[in-house]
Amino acid sequence: MFETIILIAICAAVVIWKKRPVEGIHTISTDELQTMLRDDDKIFIDVRSARDFNKMHVAPFINDPNGLGIEALPKDKEIVVMCRSGMRSLETCKKLKKLGVQKVTNVRGGISAYVERGLQEK
Repeated sequence: MFETIILIAICAAVVIWKKRPVEGIHTISTDELQTMLRDDDKIFIDVRSARDFNKMHVAPFINDPNGLGIEALPKDKEIVVMCRSGMRSLETCKKLKKLGVQKVTNVRGGISAYVERGLQEK
């Protein structure tokens, strides 16, 4: 019984640790995203699979499945990252920060939240 409680506590701690805010990564809502989509000074990256991206995506996001091409992105522009739920994009944001990108933004809830809010998708 005691081992089960310890195991549950460890699992809960891992989940909380993964969801904590990361220093230097800005998180925005889908409503905030809607207001910045026409900003040419930002780079918009969608890290979902090509298949999911082709089914539905938000313009002007470009597809970079799993963030494989992030090393080539400029470090002096703000990079906005989206995925299905916001978790994979957060991991990509962490990698971007490690690569020296100064302005990194994660879309909270990802495309799922975007569609749920009834915002325009392409």
